[in-house]
Amino acid sequence: MKRFRKSSVAFLVSMATALAFNTASAAEQVQIAFMPDIHFHDVYGDFNDGSFDGLKNSHSGQNATIRSMHAQLTSTRLFNENYFALLAALDDAVRRGVKYIALPGDFSDDGQPVHIRGLKKILDHYAKTYGIEFFAAPGNHDPVRPFDRPSGEKDFLGKDGKTQRIFSKGANECVGYEGKSAVINAGHELPTVCTEEIRELGYEGLMAELGDFGFFPQASNVYWETPYSTYTQVTYDFDEALAQSNYQQRQYEICHEGTGGEYKQPNYSACFTVPDTSYLVEPVEGLWLLAIDANVYIPNADADTAQPELAANFAGSGNAGYNKMLTHKQHVIEWMKTVVKRAHAEGKTLVAFSHFPMTEFYNGAAETIEDIFGPGNFQLARSPKEDVSHALAKTGIKLHIGGHMHFNDTGVKRYDDGSFIFNVQAPSMAAYVPAYKLLSFKTDSQVEVETVILDKVPRFDELFEHYEKEWKHLKAEAAEEIWNKDVLTSKDYYEFTNWHITELTRMRFLPEEWPCDLKQMVFALDGRQMLTLSQLDSPLTQEQVMKLAKGRHAIEICQETPVNFDPSGINDPAFSKAWQQAEASAKQIASDNGLSLDDFEKWNGFDLAVDFYRLRNADELAFKDVDRNRMPQYELLANTLAEQTVTDSTQFGDVFKQRFGGLFGILTKFANGEPSYHFELNLDKGTIVDLKRLDLETGKVPKIKQ
Repeated sequence: MKRFRKSSVAFLVSMATALAFNTASAAEQVQIAFMPDIHFHDVYGDFNDGSFDGLKNSHSGQNATIRSMHAQLTSTRLFNENYFALLAALDDAVRRGVKYIALPGDFSDDGQPVHIRGLKKILDHYAKTYGIEFFAAPGNHDPVRPFDRPSGEKDFLGKDGKTQRIFSKGANECVGYEGKSAVINAGHELPTVCTEEIRELGYEGLMAELGDFGFFPQASNVYWETPYSTYTQVTYDFDEALAQSNYQQRQYEICHEGTGGEYKQPNYSACFTVPDTSYLVEPVEGLWLLAIDANVYIPNADADTAQPELAANFAGSGNAGYNKMLTHKQHVIEWMKTVVKRAHAEGKTLVAFSHFPMTEFYNGAAETIEDIFGPGNFQLARSPKEDVSHALAKTGIKLHIGGHMHFNDTGVKRYDDGSFIFNVQAPSMAAYVPAYKLLSFKTDSQVEVETVILDKVPRFDELFEHYEKEWKHLKAEAAEEIWNKDVLTSKDYYEFTNWHITELTRMRFLPEEWPCDLKQMVFALDGRQMLTLSQLDSPLTQEQVMKLAKGRHAIEICQETPVNFDPSGINDPAFSKAWQQAEASAKQIASDNGLSLDDFEKWNGFDLAVDFYRLRNADELAFKDVDRNRMPQYELLANTLAEQTVTDSTQFGDVFKQRFGGLFGILTKFANGEPSYHFELNLDKGTIVDLKRLDLETGKVPKIKQ
């Protein structure tokens, strides 16, 4: 077994601390926790300029600076409760004796000073109290652009449950504001607060605040370098590493068309020098952590080169990822290759991490998703192309931990040239299912990966009293869109995030992502009708069926108001006969597979949609929340529809088969990917072993270690 060890005094301190927590010696096994997409928001952060006091909380006695519940339930991440989730995750890591924690991007939510100070305070506490070392790699929310820029939000929660607008100097909402802070009455529910506490920091500000967490070398590191340093392991000197880690030295040229510098082509335009925070660190002898800054901020074609640090010159990095790393940060890719070669030559175990995924994360369903939901939708733009994943595998990196998607997933790519890569998508603690990944390095090549679910989070409901006022205000104002108050009955954090994915599906995903005809069918049908429709042979079109529905002669396809489908109300004898035949066929198919058609009636299209997103986000972790009787029914529908060949047709049954055949196929792929809960990787052989697949029958999930 390979024995990792710290050097000199740092090793002895690490050993003593580990023994204090009754864990295995750090020399025998190294554990690293990966916690991406925290999206930290300091709910009790103070605005230094006094511009906003927040809301007095009766539980903590402090003033809460929080976003509204409506903002949370229409966003892919929680803004407030993740504060408590981070504390719970760090406490859990302490109990397990974990000494190294990686933060693969979006550790902040837009890099705003008030929240960055709060994050630094928490990380400093755990570093000094428990000897934990943190290693951060930036995400598209930290920073949002390479340089500072105005920012703000319109949906903070203010007094009496009203929305509070808070923006910074330079934002349209604060035009004319030049002082430290201001309050502007612009005709909204509450006056707009203008403060620099909410601006977005660029790289320089973030590195200055969070430099101790990997961005700069520490005396305790065995080794540390960047793509821009000139020393080697043989000549390594801490003081020299510190000197070469300065902000100005870690810059590169990027152009609108591609990488600048030595890669620059004659036709390249809009070229700028921007920062890059990639680094390699050896925290304990024998283990290399490769922190890749995979943010790619492509300059706009019409960028103002006279103002190189103008944030508006650049596009955001959210959809760029490794597809653009290969074209716009080629020097980093080449550096990665050298790191792999040196790690192999020196017998180091190498683990790469960054914010963005290195492989496709839809279990092979991306093409079908594009067919149903349209090109670029469903975050497909964030998925690495196949040739990009192959190029990354050819760098020699075998294990990469990513974030960004808030998904729990394991991607495995193997190629004919012998290259392969494992991409472990670590879930977000600010979304469903809230969790982090814990990697244990057993030998040179064996890595155990465990998913630790944050189901019990102390104080998770501490802010609910403020949301009560928000809901009452929305109700009194007869708001057009109002969230389900039952969210506030959540018994624990896990249930709260389950409510989050449910309301997110209802309030955002279905309205924004689903084609109108598919969405109308989802709201109209239950499972029994879906299996029957898979057998229907009738010439009536979907529009004709809707118009023939009892009492619904004016119904139009894709109308806003959902309509339940009632086949008994279709006033057409031929259709009624076809429906009866289809239903009889559906009963037989169900029976042949040990199921009852009547049981399919217990769930409807909205239940299907929520399960769809649960499985997309959480993979096998979602089995706990998907009714155990539904999965066999979903699989039967997927198989039944897959067996049918349907040409382009407007007939009601055929439209259903076309749309839902792919939908059920995607859902079953989400549910049948590589192991993603608890598994072991062999980095020499490229194999993966399922250690404890989540039990579909009982829905058992791991508990936080007490």
